[in-house]
Amino acid sequence: MKALASLLLAATLSAAPVAVFAQAPAAPWKFAVSGDSRNCGDVVMPAIARGVHADEARFYLHLGDFRALYDVDEDILAQEPYRTGKRPGITTYNAMAWDDFILHQLLPFGSTPVYLATGNHEFVPPHNRDQYLIQFADWINTPELQTTRLNDDGFDHKLHAYYHFLKGPVDFILLDNASPDQFDADQMKWLKGVLDRDLNSQSVKSVVLGMHEALPQSVGSIHAMDDSAQGKESGAEVYKLLLNLRDNGHKNVYVLASHSHYFLEHAFETDELRKLGKPLDGWIVGTAGANRYLLPDAALDNPTNREHVYGYLLGTVAPDATISFQYRELGLKELQEANPGTFTDEFVATCFNGNGAVRKK
Repeated sequence: MKALASLLLAATLSAAPVAVFAQAPAAPWKFAVSGDSRNCGDVVMPAIARGVHADEARFYLHLGDFRALYDVDEDILAQEPYRTGKRPGITTYNAMAWDDFILHQLLPFGSTPVYLATGNHEFVPPHNRDQYLIQFADWINTPELQTTRLNDDGFDHKLHAYYHFLKGPVDFILLDNASPDQFDADQMKWLKGVLDRDLNSQSVKSVVLGMHEALPQSVGSIHAMDDSAQGKESGAEVYKLLLNLRDNGHKNVYVLASHSHYFLEHAFETDELRKLGKPLDGWIVGTAGANRYLLPDAALDNPTNREHVYGYLLGTVAPDATISFQYRELGLKELQEANPGTFTDEFVATCFNGNGAVRKK
């Protein structure tokens, strides 16, 4: 046990993102994003990390749901000492689940920074937001993020699950909507301050918002902020703030979410949101290992949407700060190559071929 504890401590320290203070160059540069890495995430995330490195992405955004927490993840059962099928007790599992995420899903990124957002599974009892802030402080309270927070408000010494950081002309904002009480008044006040500064900034050209649940009335509304009254109200307000930032502030605005376990683009192309003006650019990418969902019927007409897949979204920032996105789908061979000696090829194939609903033809 002491050896395991030492290994986890070393993993935690080495996996924490390195602060990056330099401005991003004018030449095109890349970042990557996905979410929902429970269930088979220990298999999929190392392959995502390999892809991120191959694509030379500067950092990776994880949009939440690290481990299932309500039950033991399938990939943990496939590891020693559980390959015999012996299931650890839920108390034992809950005590080690986040350490498992750090060891098997964050460590593969090496020195590439990983920025974390909260998912609803992070708050499955007995876990809560305070425990999350303590466990993942090395990722959400880096010197870079501290400096940004205190530059915004010199009295803001409290650690939050929401934050933002600047990379050249792009402001990246990660929000916390992982529980039904969000966005609460404190987070809304903070977000309005960030967006106001972006609106009046000559240097900020683009804003990227990442969050776990998609904003209300999206194509994926059946599993999004629409599920709670607070989510509907505060999410709708955020959507209008972003429209103002784009239309009156003349900023490029891109909205990223996960929560639903498929890949979907044009997330806000719905009749309800068209009434407010041209819909915002939005994507749902919950394909980092969680048991996979079928696409909504309204999303089937777009051939670029994907269900029953694993992968990540790659963003390329042009010199003018506009961002183009491309989905990077991962195949069975890529998953197996990323997991030599960790999982059997048979288990990797089980994650690849199963782990979710398949649309009947």
